[in-house]
Amino acid sequence: MGPWCCLLLLPLLAVPLRAQQQQFMEYVERRLTLLEERISQWHDQSSRYSTELRDFKNQVLGMLEAAEKEREAMRAEAESAAVRVDRLEREVDYLETQNPAPPCVEVDETLMDKQVATAKQRKNEKYTKLTDCSDTIASVRAMKILKRFGGTSGLWTKDAAGNSEKIYVFDGTANDTVYVFPRMREFTLFSATRKAARIKLPYPWVGTGHLVYDGHLYYIRQQGLSFQVIKFNLANKTVVDSSVFPAEEQIPVFGLSPFTYIEVAADEEGLWAIYATKEDEKNICLAKLDPGSLDIEQMWDTPCPRENAEGAFVVCGALHVVYNTRLPSRSRVQCVFDVSGTLAPEDASLVYFPKRYGSHSSMKYSPRERQVYAWDDGYQIIYRMEMKKKMEV
Repeated sequence: MGPWCCLLLLPLLAVPLRAQQQQFMEYVERRLTLLEERISQWHDQSSRYSTELRDFKNQVLGMLEAAEKEREAMRAEAESAAVRVDRLEREVDYLETQNPAPPCVEVDETLMDKQVATAKQRKNEKYTKLTDCSDTIASVRAMKILKRFGGTSGLWTKDAAGNSEKIYVFDGTANDTVYVFPRMREFTLFSATRKAARIKLPYPWVGTGHLVYDGHLYYIRQQGLSFQVIKFNLANKTVVDSSVFPAEEQIPVFGLSPFTYIEVAADEEGLWAIYATKEDEKNICLAKLDPGSLDIEQMWDTPCPRENAEGAFVVCGALHVVYNTRLPSRSRVQCVFDVSGTLAPEDASLVYFPKRYGSHSSMKYSPRERQVYAWDDGYQIIYRMEMKKKMEV
């Protein structure tokens, strides 16, 4: 076939090619149109969803705002109710604390001089033990943090002699209202003070050296430059007795607790008073206290220094002084003074308390439970003690 034949066939072949190209272009246009429709549909749906989401958000914000207003209204009502309840409790407390006039607590100078002379005469005499208790602290067996209640300084305790499970809380270093919880469970679970009964004392206390012993509260009252031990009956809310402490020119007993001048303590032997005077301002003094008459039976000068002392308690007739530093570290029993002389200071165990938040503002030993109730920067802590016989230390 010659070249002229090929030229004749070219127009015949061009017609199908143009038809195929036209079909391809139409197919592409249809696909693009379908894609544009889908994009437009997606855009419409997205716009609708955005509008619905915005409307839902505005609805939720409105509901939250309404809920916040209701919460504020309920909080205001709760605060108003709490104020009314507190007012009612104060009125009830006022009615409950109306009692006969307390015994006269005026200072009899002659009696005061006689008490001081008698106490000085018996100072540092040999002590005759009342019980066969021969235990001493070996270590801190366990520690339990109950809760955080009240201010940085305070006192909490049980009755050191009776079987009552009541918890007594003294919030602060100068107050006149004691909170009473029926059991440890209520004290642990409830943080509001309105869950506790209140005892309004006839005189405000000072420091954190108070004690609940055999149904009575022994607390410290400051009157001018002198200090009184007040014996208060917890059952009938009356002052049973009071006595001016027969020590001259008293100073804070613990270097790290400048608010405590007398620490009333209990052990297996009975009641004790821990104090300090300007006469021997470097060291701590100890006295045996008659729980019935509040008389001082005997007094001792101890070798335990006041500096860096934060608290003290008595176990089986032995004074244990707890020390710390002004930059709080681990508290430790670093000085032990046994009034009966059966435990030499160098033979006593060096007892460490686990490091917590600061220094203890109070430490009350319970002889019937063998544990210490401590107040550490507003936290209430129980230290369970491991005991040993003195001859085994």
